[in-house]
Amino acid sequence: MSTVAITAADINKLRQATGAGMMDCRKALTETNGDFEAAIDWLRKQGQKIAAKRSDREAKEGVVIAQTTADNKAGIVVCVSCETDFVSKNADFVAFAQSIADAAIAHNVKNADELNEVTINGTKVSELINDKLAAIGEKIGITNVSRIDAEYVASYIHGANRIGVLVGFNGNAEAVGKDVAMQIAAMNPLALNPESVSADVVAREKAIVMETMQNDPKMAGKPEEMLSKIADGKLGAFFKENTLLAQPFVKDAALTVEAYVKTAGADLKVTDFKRVALG
Repeated sequence: MSTVAITAADINKLRQATGAGMMDCRKALTETNGDFEAAIDWLRKQGQKIAAKRSDREAKEGVVIAQTTADNKAGIVVCVSCETDFVSKNADFVAFAQSIADAAIAHNVKNADELNEVTINGTKVSELINDKLAAIGEKIGITNVSRIDAEYVASYIHGANRIGVLVGFNGNAEAVGKDVAMQIAAMNPLALNPESVSADVVAREKAIVMETMQNDPKMAGKPEEMLSKIADGKLGAFFKENTLLAQPFVKDAALTVEAYVKTAGADLKVTDFKRVALG
């Protein structure tokens, strides 16, 4: 029995994150004592087809700007958040966010603390943020500053400044950079390759697969060692779906993203990526 009060807001949050039904979400939260991540796993173990959103959701509303230096050797994504889409869609607020992103590039900042100390027309960014807050009456702030340095960095902004992407390459990727950035925006990969996925995530996915098989009557009586090997095999599908280089390229499913990148050069590789999204 849950000792935590499950509110309508909790249920709605889980519905928004997973697409599961209201009653299923209530049951999941009740069974997991209100633990949001555990509730997602509970739904998956019950066979629910869900689309769990990831932790790159940095702000409910705001503006995301992704851009590179003139020589494409560095790129920065800046998210300036606000409370409502009425403000985020306002042309003046978008221009305000763009001016902050421009300052981030011009001053070669590494993080949000550095950006807050940069001056625009003699005024610190942190002070400009406070002035804007007072003017519009909403809480606003710089909620994400992500950066990539590489031999070549491509950038892409999707959906009226709702998603910003940077992709780093080990060589000139002008021919493929935008396509790969668009892939990242659309498919939201968890990591670059299987080796980049954290051990905790792999263990979590394997545990879900194992429990699902153990509850499957067709698997009854099979030894644990065999189930473990089957689970390892099923992880291959998880990596194909959730790691960038293994994903089918959206414009030509006959190619993986890794193979598509190599059409621009046999030695060309993706070295890193950043994806920042509102939600």
